[in-house]
Amino acid sequence: MASVSFPTPFLVYPSVFLLLFFSCLNSHFDFFSFSLSSIFSTHNQTLVRSTDEALSSGAKDLFNGSTASRVQKNGHANRAEEGLAKARGAIREAVRTRSYMSYKDERFVPRGSIYRNPYAFHQSHVEMEKRFKVWVYKEGEPPLFHAGPMKDIYSTEGQFIDEIESGKSVFLARHPDEALAFFVPVSVVRIIKYLYEPHVDYHRGHLQNVVTDYIDILSKKYKYWNRSSGADHFFVSCHDWGPDVSTANPTLYKNFIRVLCNANASEGFRPARDVSLPEIKIPYKDLGPPRLSRAPNNRSILAFFAGGCHGHVRERLFQYWKDKDQDVQVHDYLPKSLNYFELMGRTKFCLCPSGYEVASPRVVESIYAGCVPVIISDSYVLPFSDVLDWSEFSIHIPVARIPEIKVILEGISMTEYLKRQKLVLQVQRHFMVHRPAQPYDLLYMVFHSVWLRRLNVKFS
Repeated sequence: MASVSFPTPFLVYPSVFLLLFFSCLNSHFDFFSFSLSSIFSTHNQTLVRSTDEALSSGAKDLFNGSTASRVQKNGHANRAEEGLAKARGAIREAVRTRSYMSYKDERFVPRGSIYRNPYAFHQSHVEMEKRFKVWVYKEGEPPLFHAGPMKDIYSTEGQFIDEIESGKSVFLARHPDEALAFFVPVSVVRIIKYLYEPHVDYHRGHLQNVVTDYIDILSKKYKYWNRSSGADHFFVSCHDWGPDVSTANPTLYKNFIRVLCNANASEGFRPARDVSLPEIKIPYKDLGPPRLSRAPNNRSILAFFAGGCHGHVRERLFQYWKDKDQDVQVHDYLPKSLNYFELMGRTKFCLCPSGYEVASPRVVESIYAGCVPVIISDSYVLPFSDVLDWSEFSIHIPVARIPEIKVILEGISMTEYLKRQKLVLQVQRHFMVHRPAQPYDLLYMVFHSVWLRRLNVKFS
């Protein structure tokens, strides 16, 4: 078996430059000067891209100023800031003492190498459960607002909207004054379905106008958007067009938190402000893909992919590997006689190439199948990588090294494979969907990602 080394790819990890407690943004609200990389990481990382390069198109601009209005101090705002200050202090203390502290008995405590810093993550999660409240704006009517797709390819968008709209979420604020964050309940999938069918044109202006007009109404009716210029507001979109919402008016959305499946750092995704949302193709009878996992010593396929030839990454993958190798099995859509998920369960390394956009449901499908994900992308900001160390339980191959896939994977020792496969099983809980949501599951992890970015803002 060949012995090779392969460098860290061009994936962008937010924890390298998402700063918790950033330097002063301006006189109206601040980003604190404490590094998330020092809080949520226990080891150093080597990146192919420099921090400055990764920040240049998006997040870096955030720290150069804002048009936010000065917050008028009141009892609610004071109590909120005091609570956030206590949360930051508790996280610091957990990191300093390397201890787990909680106000309640817990069934699960994060431990192990899949976490950048399990003490920081645990304490942050505890503080979130204790303090984080989200107000859902009531304006707007379905189908464009307050509902989204619950099944199929874009379902994490609809599942999140339905969770917070159900009235059962522990994070739902009963009054906007008690909220730490504000949810803009627009569904990009539904807008595209109802405004772009039949497909007369694909101009993004229709989509942009709906969301911009909605925010204009909110900003005139309530004080909350204007006091922070949207820094404590967020929306959730799993559609490929989600990032396009903000391109027509960058100033309006400069501080807005976008929770996106299409988390492409080369196309304006700002890891310091935006959140990477996992893409899951939820079937109509369940809340996730089937789990047809086999034991690691009963997996006869080295690498596997099946799907459409969408985008330049897959075109390159098909060029070198489609139907050419028994060990690296790359196929177009499978015949009905073959079970896609059963094949994943028989595979050691599941190939997860980007399609038209960077995200792919195969990343989560691999995790469900107990198959080590092989991320083939150059600019994908992986979900929850503020707290999860993907380098421990996945393999990353740059697009330029697609011809070397077999050499790279055969160069991984059995000991190293078994280690990563075991960690894939450990990380599964963070990608499971439950309704109602449960601590540390996928929906809680999305809330936690937004919580971290809210924790990063202080009104003054």
